[in-house]
Amino acid sequence: MISNKMQKLVKNNSVIRQMFEEGKKLEKIYGKENVYDFSLGNPSIEAPKKVNQSIIEIIEKENSLQIHGYMNNAGFEDVRETIANSINQKFNTSFTKENIIMVCGAASGINIILKSILNPNDEVITFAPYFMEYNNYIENYDGKVVAVSPNTKDFQPNLQELEKKITKNTKALLINTPNNPTGVIYSKETIEKISKILEAKQHEYGHEIFLISDEPYRELAYDENEVPYVTKYYSNTFVVYSYSKSLSLPGERIGYVVVPSKMEDSSNIINALTIANRIIGCVNAPSLMQKVIMNCIDEKVDLTSYDTNRNLLYNTLTEYGFECIKPQGAFYLFVKSPIKDDIDFCSKAKEFNILLVPGSSFACPGYVRISYCVSTETIKNSLQAFKKLANSLQLKGK
Repeated sequence: MISNKMQKLVKNNSVIRQMFEEGKKLEKIYGKENVYDFSLGNPSIEAPKKVNQSIIEIIEKENSLQIHGYMNNAGFEDVRETIANSINQKFNTSFTKENIIMVCGAASGINIILKSILNPNDEVITFAPYFMEYNNYIENYDGKVVAVSPNTKDFQPNLQELEKKITKNTKALLINTPNNPTGVIYSKETIEKISKILEAKQHEYGHEIFLISDEPYRELAYDENEVPYVTKYYSNTFVVYSYSKSLSLPGERIGYVVVPSKMEDSSNIINALTIANRIIGCVNAPSLMQKVIMNCIDEKVDLTSYDTNRNLLYNTLTEYGFECIKPQGAFYLFVKSPIKDDIDFCSKAKEFNILLVPGSSFACPGYVRISYCVSTETIKNSLQAFKKLANSLQLKGK
């Protein structure tokens, strides 16, 4: 018999994954070209050519025992130094290799942080809508999730409610910008206000309140929008970064955590994270991919197709009568459900072979998420289905 915790998780398996599997079934019935699956945030842009070239070069030229062997649980020192220097050049920071810990993607990074800072019943606050796996990550370490209700006007965080929900048990605030599922970037003004609130609450309760900034979509920003570098505004900040989206490497599970030296008790926390990397079972980030990242530190994916999809989908759906906020980053469009129940709306959309994810899966009922990290051809082909969906709901287009 599986554990009680796992029974709950198996029963409530990811809606996103379920929709993805549903899409595969529909493709067998109607043909792949006639099914419009917007459920999964899987990059549709190929990784830069230098990534594959680098893999070959490293395997051919470097010592295989080192490339495929263990290293410090925090990662290769030369890789961490390269990443620190790159961050410093981009954001005018002053990190060294000691401030960087290589991890198996952002999910692993968040988990080693929570493992290192949480005691049972400590509270972690996050802003709805949010990536629902956060619930599982926090509960892994007997923490409690405290969700701040969504600000559906512009999806900037609800800071008045944040201030009220911070208690003596609050250990951290977990943010995600650019945001999944809204595509909204938290502005510099928002980050500054969050910093002031946390500083005041730290003083009030006499203990650290950490800010965990989950940033796998940092490089996916459009229209010259700036994504503030949060360590510049608040000392007790962890930055969690992944190359899953920025280099289209989700399956390689490679990223890092930044721990600023100005963080309270930073050296002890860095040691804790390094040990947590080992004891949660990851041991270390993939050795080959660490070296690849070092060689590809300045590489980027071409965002042109994502931007094309973003504009085409946003402009057309609003023309058809759907309501949504234009995303500033990531590759998601968050659309208000034309009917009260977002799950019912997703079922209605499926009648037209459109697969969407209900906002309820992100603690924001009444909305749905569209992942536009698909081919532009898929977007174009889907528009007639969206038109039929809009007509069936008698939406008033422009």
